Amino acid sequence: MKLSSKNNPIHHTQKIKARMGQLIEHLREDVGKVTEPKAKALFETSAEVLTGLVKAFHDYEKKSEAAWRTELKASRPKERTTHASRR
Repeated sequence: MKLSSKNNPIHHTQKIKARMGQLIEHLREDVGKVTEPKAKALFETSAEVLTGLVKAFHDYEKKSEAAWRTELKASRPKERTTHASRR
């Protein structure tokens, strides 16, 4: 079944990345406009966090990280351990 743009996740990730890019640009511009050091730090930190999110979206689109490449495998049951008394 072919995905339409409405239900294609890549269509949506690209749109979200574009919006985040605009916000990153706005934050970085505002760093130069405000004088309060804490506000500058807040804007720059926010831009860096969003940049990381943009990278995560990009990695999802390109399947460049292991987490995005395969379906989750059923986890194996944990081995039972016995807790011997410590003396």
